[in-house]
Amino acid sequence: MSMSDAPVLSRPAKSLLDLIGKTPMVEVTRIDTGPCRLFLKLESQNPGGSIKDRIALSMIEAAEKAGWLKPGGTIVEATAGNTGLALTLVGKQKGYNVLLVIPDKMSKEKIQHLRAMGADVRLTRSDVPHGHPEYYTDMAERLAQQIPGGYFVNQFANDANSEAHFKTTGPEIWEQMEGDIDAFVAGIGSGGTITGNAQYFKSQGSKAKIVLADPVGSALAGLINDGVAGPDGSYTVEGIGQNFMPETTDPDLIDVAYSIPDAEAIATVRELLLKEGILAGSSSGTLIATALRWCREQTEPKRVVTFVCDTGAKYLSKVYNDAWLADQGLSQREIQGDLSDLINRKYVAGDVVVIGPDDTLDTAFKRMKGDGVSQLPVIQDGRLVGILDESDIVHIMNTDEITRKERFAKPVSSAMTRDLDTLQVSETLDALIPIFDRDRVAIVLDGETFVGLIARTDLINHLSLNR
Repeated sequence: MSMSDAPVLSRPAKSLLDLIGKTPMVEVTRIDTGPCRLFLKLESQNPGGSIKDRIALSMIEAAEKAGWLKPGGTIVEATAGNTGLALTLVGKQKGYNVLLVIPDKMSKEKIQHLRAMGADVRLTRSDVPHGHPEYYTDMAERLAQQIPGGYFVNQFANDANSEAHFKTTGPEIWEQMEGDIDAFVAGIGSGGTITGNAQYFKSQGSKAKIVLADPVGSALAGLINDGVAGPDGSYTVEGIGQNFMPETTDPDLIDVAYSIPDAEAIATVRELLLKEGILAGSSSGTLIATALRWCREQTEPKRVVTFVCDTGAKYLSKVYNDAWLADQGLSQREIQGDLSDLINRKYVAGDVVVIGPDDTLDTAFKRMKGDGVSQLPVIQDGRLVGILDESDIVHIMNTDEITRKERFAKPVSSAMTRDLDTLQVSETLDALIPIFDRDRVAIVLDGETFVGLIARTDLINHLSLNR
C-alpha cells in the first residue's frame, strides 16, 4: 500500500474512543540527521494527547472481558501522568471511577488536567525505590485491594499493554513506512511500547534495529548493554526510565540502548519546536536525541522511526520555562562567579514580575497571585524605587477607615517599602546572610541598575546545584 500524498479525512466519530490510534507520521527535515531519514509518529495527536490512549483502551477492555472490572468499579493505577490521563479518558467514558497514584515530580499541568477530568489523584514520593511502601506502584496496588470493586491495572505487568501496540501501533507504522524500517527507537516506561512494536516488526520479517532510549539515572540502559543496572540517579524527564525491568518488557528484543542526559533531551525537544514546529513532551526529547545519535553514527542512509509520545503543552511550566530549567541546573549559561549566578529571573531579560508606584494595590495583588510570588519590585522610569510585599498590602487592608474597594484602589506608592536592602552584584554569598536574618529578600544592583531578587530558596538551590 502506498503512502497518501494528502491526509484522508474520516467521517465524524460517535466517541473520542473511536479516534484513538491512526496517528500521522512526519519526517524531520530541518534538524541534522546525518545520512539518515528520521520519521516521527505523532502520538500527541491521540484524543488524550499521548501514546498511552492505546494501552488504556486495551487494558480496560481486557479487564472488562475477564470480569475483573465491573459496572461502578474503580480503576486504580500508578502512573507518571499520561497513562492516568488515558485511563481517566477511557474510564470516565465507560462510567468507571478512577484513582491514580502519581510521583510528586510530575508537571502541574498533568495533575490539574487529571483532576479536571474527575480523577482522584494521590501524590506520593518520587525519591523512593521500587518495594518501598510509598513507591507509586506499591501504593496503588495497596489502595486497589482496600477499595470495594477496585481494579489495579498494573500497566507494568499487563499483557494488554504490549498487545495494544502489537495490534495497532506496529501495523500503522509498518503501513506508513511501507515496511521499510532500518531502526525503531522507543523508551521504557511500562515496557509495552518497545515490546509490542518490536514483536510486530519481527513477525513481519523485519530486521530493523530495536533501540532503547533511556534517561541518565535509569537502570535500563545498563541492563540492556552490560547486563548490569546503570548508576541510580534522579532525572527530570517524565514517563520513561525505571530502576527495574518491567514484566511487560522482553529485553531480548532490544539491540542497543543509549543513556541521554536531561539537558540533551530538553535541548533536543526545544530544537524540535524551533525548527520543526512540533511541541513535544520531555520523554520525546530523550527518544529523538537517541534517534539522532544513532542516525549520525551511520555511514549509509537508513530509515528510522520514533515517537512524539505526548504534547509539550503538558510541560510548559517546566521544559519550556527558562527560569525552571535554570533552577534545575539544566540551562546552558556561563557562571559569572558573583551574585548574578543565584538570579535565575533577571529584570533585564523581562523575567521579573514588577509593578509601578502609580499602579493600584489591586493590580499588584493580582500579579502576585498570577505569578505565585510574595513580593514585587517597584519600577519607575527603569529604576528601582521600592518593593511591595504581601505584608505591606495586609497593613493597608487592616483598617476600617475606608471601604474595601477604596483600599484596593490605593496606589502602590502608599504601601511600598522604600528602605531597601540592596547588594551590589559583585558581593559575596556571605553578604546575603544578614539580610536573610532580618527576614528580607536581597535586592541586587549593578551600580544603580536593578538586576534581580535573591530569596533564601535561591541560595539553597545554588548551593545544592554546585556542591
